Amino acid sequence: MWKNIGFDQCLTFINCQLEPVRPHGEPAVRPAITISRMTGAGGRTVAAELAAYLQARVPIQCQWTVFDKGLMERVLEDHHLSRRVSKYEPEAHKPFLQDAMEEILGLHPSTWTIVQQTQETILKLASMGFVILVGRASNVVTAKLDNAFHVRLVGSLEHRTRRAQEVYHLEPKAALEFVKTEDKGRRRYLKDHYQKEIDDPLLYDLVLNTDRLRYEDAARLIGEAVIHRFRLTQRTPAASAV
Repeated sequence: MWKNIGFDQCLTFINCQLEPVRPHGEPAVRPAITISRMTGAGGRTVAAELAAYLQARVPIQCQWTVFDKGLMERVLEDHHLSRRVSKYEPEAHKPFLQDAMEEILGLHPSTWTIVQQTQETILKLASMGFVILVGRASNVVTAKLDNAFHVRLVGSLEHRTRRAQEVYHLEPKAALEFVKTEDKGRRRYLKDHYQKEIDDPLLYDLVLNTDRLRYEDAARLIGEAVIHRFRLTQRTPAASAV
């Protein structure tokens, strides 16, 4: 469904970005777009459409790249953590004492450790630019970066539940429970680790209701806003060494 979102694309992007010489004619600013979303509001689909739209409108050698679940895997690899901890998603809520005891017993790294490592990786990716970061509080983590643009996707519970049914092949009741549980986890993640309310509109540059917008139209609106904000039609005259 999301052909341009995957771990191979992420690795290709990172390897390309680490090249010592930048190509001629790249935009002067290298934007990082963060997408926060209600469950079922089309976050990954909009991100995939946005990457394709920006690559067509503002083509770059390394390709505009989306990081979502692949980001967590990359965090674990970057910090040499065992793959057995990959099931411990930081959006899950766990009492502090239980978390600390499990770390002491060697069951897994603490949630705090994973959150810190995730934050470091988000900042590295955002600094590289030309990335679309979905979730993981990336809007809060990159809030002070001048090249960051923050988007929130929202929608009614009815539409989002229907979307969850289609994407994850769930029965209506299971889809409703899934949406509510995911939303609760994301809200707690931001509150527990950053003391922020996920629905605070002041955390975002743009809030879009995907009940009223097709995903491709939402992507186009975001893309044009980013192009305008960072004047991406203006290019550097020559390549420069990193």
